[in-house]
Amino acid sequence: MARHSTEKLHGDLPSASSKAASADRKELAAIAFERTRMPMVVTDARKPDLPIVLANKAFLELTGYEAQDVLGRNCRFLQGHATSPIAVAEIRAAIAAEHEITVEILNYKKSGEQFWNRLHLSPIHGDDGRILYFFGSQIDMTEYRRIEALEASEHRLLMEVDHRSKNVLAIVDSIVRLSNADDPALYAAAIQHRVQALARAHTLLAERGWTSISVEELIRQQVMPFAASRAFFSGPDIKMPAPVVQPLALVLHELAVNAAHHGALAAAQGRLSVSWMPRTSGAGFNIRWQEVGSRPPPILTKRGFGTVIVGAMVEKQLKGRLEKTWSDGGLLIDIEIPSAGSIPHSGALAQEK
Repeated sequence: MARHSTEKLHGDLPSASSKAASADRKELAAIAFERTRMPMVVTDARKPDLPIVLANKAFLELTGYEAQDVLGRNCRFLQGHATSPIAVAEIRAAIAAEHEITVEILNYKKSGEQFWNRLHLSPIHGDDGRILYFFGSQIDMTEYRRIEALEASEHRLLMEVDHRSKNVLAIVDSIVRLSNADDPALYAAAIQHRVQALARAHTLLAERGWTSISVEELIRQQVMPFAASRAFFSGPDIKMPAPVVQPLALVLHELAVNAAHHGALAAAQGRLSVSWMPRTSGAGFNIRWQEVGSRPPPILTKRGFGTVIVGAMVEKQLKGRLEKTWSDGGLLIDIEIPSAGSIPHSGALAQEK
């Protein structure tokens, strides 16, 4: 095997050095290469497949390999099944063109553990311009990427919390605007109970990680405090998306309060039946609210807040449909919720006044 001559290879001059250090710069460079905390390797560009000929302690510590594991091998042994072929292609192109390159690539330690490697490759040419070596330095970006991903996740969470807070505040704002303020005591009580209904729904969402909620669970939560043993529930297991929960919770609260004060639950023999089914076409579900034993209400010249909020929530926010039918036997309400609804805004309900 031919011996490689070093006569035509001269290292870069230091950017700053004293005369004494300049005299020892080769030895100092070797010390720096070995003692630096940055992982480094040198590969021989004159041999097939660019084998590693130098590797410092930091490189062995980062990758978990021993010296005998890496010498004479191409650096691709750090690659694995999830390594990006695009990053590999960039590296190959830079080597072929003898250009510097910095690329982040997913590599693997000897243990199989993944790590993100910010790899910098730099060609080393002889005095005659021929390629002799490639110098490679690595920076472990794994922790940085983890923190970056965590910050991005926290940012998305804060944006979502901000969005949800605005949704709830928009509903609360409408409650305050639309509730009957003729009697201060009744006004305060009405607002308090409506906000509590929203709070119960919020708690339910928080307990479920703001994911889908069972339709039955929400109906029981909002209706049972008013119905006791005179309410009957039936329907399949249907999950609704989080944006539907709080608007629908307020709808159910208003219907339950009305049934308890003026409808079937206010009558001695009255009873309430609530059922739900998936829509026959498309996403969403239908709710049937049936009160038996209640009398038709007196004709009013102005809609009460309960009617306003139910209509606004179902039709304006959830983009659904509500149909109310009175008969001698009682009240029948059919509610259609087509999907996750629309994004509420602060003026949506106030316009219903």
